[in-house]
Amino acid sequence: MNFEASRAKAIEKLNNFIQNNLSEYSKLRNFDFGPDKRSNISCLSPYITHGIISEKEVIEKSLGKFSFSKNEKFIQEVLWRTYWKGWLELRPNVWTDYLIELNNIREEFRNNQNYLKAIKGKTNIECFNTWVSELKENNYLHNHTRMWFASIWIFTLELPWQLGAEFFMQHLYDGDTASNTLGWRWVAGVQTQGKHYLASEWNIKKFTNNRFNNIKLNENAPPKVSEKTYSIIKQDFNNPVNIVDKNLLIFENNLSFEITDFQNNKFKKIYLISNKNENRSIKLSEKVVKFKSLLIEDQKQRLEVKSIDCEVIDITEIKNIENSFGLYPTVGENLDYLNSNEIKIDFLYRKLDQYSWQYCNKGFFNFKNYIPKIISTFN
Repeated sequence: MNFEASRAKAIEKLNNFIQNNLSEYSKLRNFDFGPDKRSNISCLSPYITHGIISEKEVIEKSLGKFSFSKNEKFIQEVLWRTYWKGWLELRPNVWTDYLIELNNIREEFRNNQNYLKAIKGKTNIECFNTWVSELKENNYLHNHTRMWFASIWIFTLELPWQLGAEFFMQHLYDGDTASNTLGWRWVAGVQTQGKHYLASEWNIKKFTNNRFNNIKLNENAPPKVSEKTYSIIKQDFNNPVNIVDKNLLIFENNLSFEITDFQNNKFKKIYLISNKNENRSIKLSEKVVKFKSLLIEDQKQRLEVKSIDCEVIDITEIKNIENSFGLYPTVGENLDYLNSNEIKIDFLYRKLDQYSWQYCNKGFFNFKNYIPKIISTFN
């Protein structure tokens, strides 16, 4: 598992997957053969999360290889992140409440031995311990494994899902607020009330090619219960009419200006925003912080090659930048910082998000009916 922090490497990985492994994706995608055997999945999520490559690029390349019907499962998986983001944009209080709950639970479990054993990979469940090591070493886990991991954490180890979601965010290169928080809520049974995901020994054995033994799990646990319900908050995702002669702020989720919808707009200067741990509610591991830093530097170099005036600044310096727009950072740590410091910025939204998020008011099964319509807007 090697995630090199550059757009060039991301494109190389994308092309290689489309050319050699896409044809088998729907058949093999649920298998976790181990960190050294990942050709059955794309491993593109760390790059998509940071906007190094876009969902649009990935989908267009896949459709250049196969028809939509042959590609449908892959395209659905690519757009899951778009869906989760849209769902959270319409219910931002889910994230706000999560951070409040997390803050309280942290104190309660600070010295809890079961929790400490879990994050050190010293439980009595071999597969779980292996995945803890893999997560810390590679900063990535197979999607199916993330579900098993979360289920074991919540229902067998009986630890709060909020702490598990934090643990993932600390270590995943592709950790994003929406996918991570809502994914953990879904496994627990509070995202879709009463519907949880229970890992089972047979399922883990089958989809890991029997790599693990002695998988003793609680396979009969009831779903977690939450009294909270969240109504949709109507949002305005329209772009300003006049985007001329302004500075542009780019956050860590849009680090390829040259493929954005705004690449042809003339900005006075581009500021690439770095967000250090001291300004985050969830403190990231050193490796994740470095990965983000290298991706920002890679974007800076690509802009400079095109003779675009740019500079990397800390998020605390935004207050000194006047007359600026910002590529929308989505619900999460960067937006939290702006809101908590009362920094008002006119945001620019991606066309894909503007169009897709209107269909995120219900579940994914409703959303996926609109996928052909969504991709027809850019294909």
